[in-house]
Formats: sequence, C-alpha cells, structure tokens
Amino acid sequence: MLLSELEIVTGQQDTQPIVTTGFAPYGGHIPTRPTGVRFHIQQESDIPASTQLYNQICFAIAARHYPPGHRLPSTRQLAMQTGLHRNTISKVYRQLETDGVVEAMAGSGIYVRDQQKPREIRTPPHIRNRGVTDLDREVRKCVDGLLNAGCTLQQTRELLTREIDWRLRCGARVLVSTPREDIGASMLIAEELEPCLDVPVEVVPMEELESVLESSSNGTVVTSRYFLQPVEDLAKKHSVRAVAVDLNDFRQELAMLKELRPGSCVGLVSISPGILRAAEVILHSMRGNELLLMTATPDVGSRLLALLRASSHVLCDRPSLPLVEQSLRQNRSQLMRMPQLHCAESYLSTDTIEQLRKEIGLQTPAAAS
Repeated sequence: MLLSELEIVTGQQDTQPIVTTGFAPYGGHIPTRPTGVRFHIQQESDIPASTQLYNQICFAIAARHYPPGHRLPSTRQLAMQTGLHRNTISKVYRQLETDGVVEAMAGSGIYVRDQQKPREIRTPPHIRNRGVTDLDREVRKCVDGLLNAGCTLQQTRELLTREIDWRLRCGARVLVSTPREDIGASMLIAEELEPCLDVPVEVVPMEELESVLESSSNGTVVTSRYFLQPVEDLAKKHSVRAVAVDLNDFRQELAMLKELRPGSCVGLVSISPGILRAAEVILHSMRGNELLLMTATPDVGSRLLALLRASSHVLCDRPSLPLVEQSLRQNRSQLMRMPQLHCAESYLSTDTIEQLRKEIGLQTPAAAS
C-alpha cells in the first residue's frame, strides 16, 4: 500500500482515471527552486484534475526540480495547495509509484526514485570520487571488502571481471527508445546525445526494442523518465542498462508564456506529438483559457500554415525550426503579420549528458583535457 491511512478533508475529489498514455513528463508550471514548486489545477479544464497533477509532478521530476531522493509534498500539503481531495492526490501518487517514477517508504513519505541506487549499492562508490588520487588504495579496499564478505580471491576476480565486462558491453552503443507514436521524443534525445557521445546512437521504437536486444544485448537503453518502467523491464530481461535522461526545465519559454497578454494566440511546433499534448497541460496550468493554443507537427504543411497565420508567438524545437522558417518565407504574402519565432535550444538538461557519459563509462571532457 502506498498510503495505509487517509484523513478525509474538504476538497474536490477526482474519480476519473489518470490519463498517462500519450503524455510526456513535461506538464506543469514549475518555478526554479524545489522548495518553491507549486502546482496549479484548472478546475474548468476538460483534462481531469488527477491527470493535470500527474503530469505536473512528472515535469518537476524530469526537469530536476525534484531530484532523485527528494521527498515529495504530503497529501495534506498538496490538498491545501491545489484544493484537491487527498484521496485524489493519493491516487496520483499510487500511479506514479506504479509507473516507477516515485517510491513509497513506510512511515517516511513519497520520494523521487533514484534509478541508479540499486547498482550503486553493488559498486564501490569511492572510485567515482573525482578527488581520489590513490587509485591503488581504492582497488585494494574494494578487494578487501569482497574478501571480508566471504569471497575467495577467485570469486572476487570473477565478480569484478563480470561487472567490468557488463559495463563495457553497456558502453558499446546507446539505444534511444520511446513508443512509436511519440518517436519524435526519441529523435530529440538522440539529436542532442549523438555529438556528445563517442559511441553509436540509434533510435528504436519501444515496440521493436525487445527484438533489437535479442539480436545483440550490448548497449545502454536511454529514455525519458515517463517511459522508464517499461524500458527497464525489457532491459533487465537482456542484462542491459536502462537510463532515464532529464529534460530541460524550459524556464525561458515558460517565463515568456507567463507574460503574454490575455487573448494572445500561441503556436507550438514539435516533431514530438507527446510534447504538444503535454503543452496543453502546461498552458492550462499557467493561464487557463486566457491564451489560445495551436499545435502542429512540421510535416503537416496545411496545419502549420494555419498556425503561422493565427499566432503572434511561435515556439518550436530545433528539428522543426528549418521547416517553420521555410514555411514563413514561402507564405509571407499570406501572413497579416510575422509571428515572433522562439526556438528551444535544448531538449535535455545541461547535466544529464555528462551524467550519461559517466554511467556508460566514457571519459568526461574535463578528464580528457
């Protein structure tokens, strides 16, 4: 049980199922400091309140406003902040736990899951410390620890060799995987990883991931935190590593949307349908019905042109930018005014690529220099 006892308090109770399919973990209006995160529920929205809260919490976790190991607000605190019934909040927490995003600790609370924790327990932590200078001493400590645990020297060598071989296999390639319906999210991740990693980066739909791993179990599977649970289940079957990358917090974009005057029309263009759907949650959470939102993928020309005609501000991702600019040039005579164009420069957070390099055993740029 996630919560064994619930105190019933006044508030709106959402009995609708939490809709997680098709939403990525970006929904919500998140300030910059973890202690200042506030969630906003639009009661008049067609999106169920539980789904709004689920996506906003996922966004806070994916953008590291709530880092791994961070304790989430209690149901009482969220009830006071959002006006929702505590049973509704408990349902959201249970869904987050089912999806592998958080973990409940009896008598303590709900915590953001640290996906690396199980493997770090098995790996001597000292060797990862940048300040370590006596590596021979650290190796001896590792071996002594295994011997003190009852291993023979032969068993110790086998354990260490097996772990190193496993890590080398995981560092052979990177497979970026999300469901086929939102393969654009994988393409965004792969585009930013490929120039920064010295190994092949491949995009694999989640529906094809098992067959790819069956043919070769070398590599690390990368996904967003929203899809981590099903990807981890597949990765474990084939003894490969699964890593969730953290997203950019989109601070500048959110600040710009917050300042737009009521009645403005905003156009969002992305190769990821999941981002577009989640953007509706963000905008509803921030501004309710004050802004008109239009969305399009860049490959649907008629919808893109309609968006450019109506919008005063257009936000897009980097892969969409050339097509948006081309459409603006080709249809300039049909536009009453040119919209202000904003391109999100990064999809991933600044630290997550560096962390991934460590996880798959690649030398960091600082160490290389």
